[in-house]
Amino acid sequence: MAATTEVPVEKKKPSIPDAKTTSNIPIKLVYGPADLESQNYDAELGQPGQFPYTRGVQPTMYRGRLWTMRQYAGMGDAEASNQRYKYLLSQGTSGLSVAFDLPTQIGYDSDNQFALGEVGKVGVAIDSIEDMERLFNGIDLEKVSTSMTINSTATILLSLYIAVAKRNGADMKKLCGTVQNDILKEYIARGTYIYPPKQGMRLITDLFAFCNDNVPEWNTISISGYHMREAGSTAVQEVAFTLADGITYVEAARKSGLDVDKFGPRLSFFFSCDRNFLEEVAKFRAARRMWAKIMRDRFGAKNPKAMMLRFHTQTAGSSLTAQQPEVNIVRTAIQALAAVLGGTQSLHTNSFDEALALPTENSARIALRTQQVIAYESGVPQTVDPLAGSYYIESLTNEIETRATEYLGKVDAIGGMLKAIEKGYVQQEIQNSAYEFQQSIDHKEAVLVGVNKFQVDEHKEIPLQVIDPSLEPKQVERLKALRVRRDKAAWYSALQGVEDAARNGSNVMPQIINAVEKYATVGEIADTLRKVFGEYKEAVVI
Repeated sequence: MAATTEVPVEKKKPSIPDAKTTSNIPIKLVYGPADLESQNYDAELGQPGQFPYTRGVQPTMYRGRLWTMRQYAGMGDAEASNQRYKYLLSQGTSGLSVAFDLPTQIGYDSDNQFALGEVGKVGVAIDSIEDMERLFNGIDLEKVSTSMTINSTATILLSLYIAVAKRNGADMKKLCGTVQNDILKEYIARGTYIYPPKQGMRLITDLFAFCNDNVPEWNTISISGYHMREAGSTAVQEVAFTLADGITYVEAARKSGLDVDKFGPRLSFFFSCDRNFLEEVAKFRAARRMWAKIMRDRFGAKNPKAMMLRFHTQTAGSSLTAQQPEVNIVRTAIQALAAVLGGTQSLHTNSFDEALALPTENSARIALRTQQVIAYESGVPQTVDPLAGSYYIESLTNEIETRATEYLGKVDAIGGMLKAIEKGYVQQEIQNSAYEFQQSIDHKEAVLVGVNKFQVDEHKEIPLQVIDPSLEPKQVERLKALRVRRDKAAWYSALQGVEDAARNGSNVMPQIINAVEKYATVGEIADTLRKVFGEYKEAVVI
């Protein structure tokens, strides 16, 4: 039988699936020197603590000082929240972060009909100076850094904080912290607005000016991309729209007569840290570089501190799942590590049970311990910007900057961020991105562990934080008692001072501080401003 010659079969090459980031940036299989051949190290990276601050705002970063571990908390009434703050401080938290309930956020007192059933539910209920005193009872306000997540009523809540500090003998010039005070993102993504944009911006610049002269260590705004990201924006959109808001605030401050080199260092930012680990690291680096160029080239800043983008980070609440909630501990740890590698100045880590309820003491402690493990065990803080020079990280940083800059150009072409919001452009872009991401989940193109893949059948009971239903009627009774015993003439005169300032264009902050000292409530002051400013009606985006 004749021998046969076997013809070798060419092996079929495996199919390599395409990949992209959550911002739809295509990801190559391998990156190398060619991807950075046009990179100018000195111009685009430089040294940490030097323009353009890509590598960090401090030359020593965490070797000199760790980020502030600021756990966001607030529930029920002031006493309950005060207990949680003291617990967190005892466990190693280095800064407080106050969550207010919905009525406080939108300027309604706890006995208002619109507050029914919402008092103390998503944060602490604050109606008066007495509530604020209870909230910080036993806490030295000169020695703790406090962040307050409040926007439409930011002037009122900061006035309450200042008034309490004064009662306790604190020096206003030593008060340290941040008030979110970012109204533009409320119109875009969150919805706790009260007044029309022009009047909302007026209150923001009044707060800028007052703190510039009287509370110089206070960060007067936390320009927030976090809520836009939670609403569904991509990382690129988060950077672009957050910086566009920042540009609007700087323009407004300059028009009100403030010096960019003086108020610029008191601006801070607030970003989310979401699922895509390396994209998030690159996002923070790109945002720093962009803001430095904006402040120098667009606004002529000369003070290096005015060019530094300092930011707080919160891990992504929208990434938490009700299914297999313990897996959220892993998600949060990865996101927290990305924030640290990206150079954050302060950090909140979400608790694993937050998809189900407000965090318990146990889950809040695990969230804090996550930061502490990164800080003291991982070795990551021992060198500055350890991922610098990575072909992929630097390429991604450049691409995010390029795409975010294109968005800024589109916003400018519309006429600025206020016009873009009025036209619904920003909202529509975010809605489109949210829809596309949800489609990818529904079609299993993106995997959510425990949700659309790796599900389990058993249901495990998780102990949840429950707000005592008796807290709401108690809060209402305290409020009514305050109204009975306060000096009516002094109270009425103080509210009239707020109204006069709102009408004549003078700074409202001194008048609001006087009003809260005369026991005017959050709702009463907000209503006084409503009478002058009116209320915002949201444009429908289709």
